[in-house]
Amino acid sequence: MLPFLTHVLMVQVCCQRSGRISFPERRSPRTLTRISPSLLSWLPGGSCRRLPMEKVQGEMEIERWERSEEISEAEKKVIQETWSRVYANCEDVGVSVLIRFFVNFPSAKQYFSQFKHMDDTLEMERSLQLRKHAQRVMGAINTVVENLNDPEKVSSVLALVGKAHALKHKVEPVYFKKLTGVLLEVISEAYGNDFTPEAHGAWTKMRTLIYTHVTAAYKEVGWAPYPNATL
Repeated sequence: MLPFLTHVLMVQVCCQRSGRISFPERRSPRTLTRISPSLLSWLPGGSCRRLPMEKVQGEMEIERWERSEEISEAEKKVIQETWSRVYANCEDVGVSVLIRFFVNFPSAKQYFSQFKHMDDTLEMERSLQLRKHAQRVMGAINTVVENLNDPEKVSSVLALVGKAHALKHKVEPVYFKKLTGVLLEVISEAYGNDFTPEAHGAWTKMRTLIYTHVTAAYKEVGWAPYPNATL
């Protein structure tokens, strides 16, 4: 048996040298395992640990939101048509949006010194400061909607909004995503007949457009969170 094995080994070596047979390089299972960098957090000394799945999913969600889908001409028209009906009652709609926003996300009130301690929805509705801010929010969205065919204008408007909220107001950018989500809820409930599935799809792209430009402005100014800042 030993001479036979020796012969086989000699044949394998000769075949490798002649190039007639190619033997794959043996690799340990460890070298063949690929680990996504997004699942790792590097620590001192070159060691690493897996991140919690919740954090990975959160990072994937942020990455998805930061990729803006192009809004078609037909979708722009749908957005502008539905918004024209909404903006006819801009103050009432804006107040409804902010009240629901603060009820659903009470932590957002920390940025508003004028009504941060308000819990009663009727008190919020009567607040002049809240109404003024609602008008500013609706006015900014109206400017974006009116200029959907002018990407540079949209970019400049949302850049100003983003930079102001990052540098002056110190608002976490995720609240823009939450606020626009509440806006869509209120619009779909109040204008259900106009808010078709096509309109919902177009406005979903609009939300992403707003968030993409705002977060880009945050990154441009080197955003760092400030926990105790107010508007």
